[in-house]
Amino acid sequence: MVSPTTTAAATATAAAFLSAAPASSSSTQRRRSRLSAISASLSSSSSEEPLLIRAARGEDGLPRPPAWMMRQAGRYMTSYQALSKRHPSFRERSETTDLIVEITLQPWHAFAPDGVILFSDILTPLPAIGVPFDISESKGPVIQSPVRTEEQVRELVPIDLDKLHFVGESLKILRSEIDGKAALLGFVGAPWTIATYVVEGGMTNTYTNIKRMCHTSPNVLRGLLSHLAGAISDYIIYQVNSGAQCIQIFDSWGGQLPPHVWEQWSKPYIKQIVAKIKTECPHVPLVLYINGNGGLLERMKDIGVDVIGLDWTVDMADGRRRVGDGISVQGNVDPAYLFSPLPVLTDEIHRVVKSAGPKGHILNLGHGVLQKTPEEAVAHFFDVTRNLRYDTLFQGHVTEELQSVA
Repeated sequence: MVSPTTTAAATATAAAFLSAAPASSSSTQRRRSRLSAISASLSSSSSEEPLLIRAARGEDGLPRPPAWMMRQAGRYMTSYQALSKRHPSFRERSETTDLIVEITLQPWHAFAPDGVILFSDILTPLPAIGVPFDISESKGPVIQSPVRTEEQVRELVPIDLDKLHFVGESLKILRSEIDGKAALLGFVGAPWTIATYVVEGGMTNTYTNIKRMCHTSPNVLRGLLSHLAGAISDYIIYQVNSGAQCIQIFDSWGGQLPPHVWEQWSKPYIKQIVAKIKTECPHVPLVLYINGNGGLLERMKDIGVDVIGLDWTVDMADGRRRVGDGISVQGNVDPAYLFSPLPVLTDEIHRVVKSAGPKGHILNLGHGVLQKTPEEAVAHFFDVTRNLRYDTLFQGHVTEELQSVA
């Protein structure tokens, strides 16, 4: 449920946007029309929060696990492919309010997941701190001037949220469109993961420049990570004030570090973010996902997040034991199961849910939806989940309270 402070802030922001928006553009007029419903939508929210939010908080007595998928909006959907032909630029698709809303809602309309995650990118806020980037069809993100010196770090600016207005506008519209029937998720990249792009200049398989900086320019790297942590914290608060009910932090490349190196160069900056959000937005659950986190689970427990995402290489029952009962878990069906016969997928969903137990579990994939995934399989994933009932799955079973591995 949105707090009165958040509701007032969102309403005031919406009113300011409406009054400032020019009336000449048809797309702007459509936004004006949709944003006009935000105040009523927020104030009339159901007193019962979405299933996903309740599971994230570890509430007892839920009928089933909520489900959503990482990358649930995107290239596997024919509707997205058709839209991409009309709008071939990824930056346009992810930085234009009407397109963000349309793409985000495509899987919501098709599959009705319990979580609707904003269509965006972890690099979207970079220009707002003074780091421009491009997207190459062949190379992915490209940063022409990688940040590797003290002078370059000093040139970074505090995040200019006005440059991210399309994120706030989209979240406001989406919150109204979803109307309490699912949780609206925002997301950010963790400082280390964002820094890999900023230092390397784009995608990399080796991470040699940033790993070398840990030893050759540690103060420069600390300055960069600290700046990113502050900017990301402010960006999360902006998303929450715009309507996001849950935030996932992606440390996508944290799993590329040895555990003791992750402990030194990634964990402290995630903790800095979490501490600020828990002070400013204590009602908003935080999810932390690290690809390849099997060697990090025990080190992730004290970060302060509400949910730890498990990738598909971690056995769910083992991961649950290692994390303990005080933190919810998310995951972790192997995305490749969506290419299997549907009965096989059904069995795997049941196995994962049984392994996670009847409390504090958000069903998801262990990574994002793969390209060419059959939409029929995605629909089946959500249909199976909607028909699950804990009281049937765990009938006759005694649920033991889990203690985390020391």
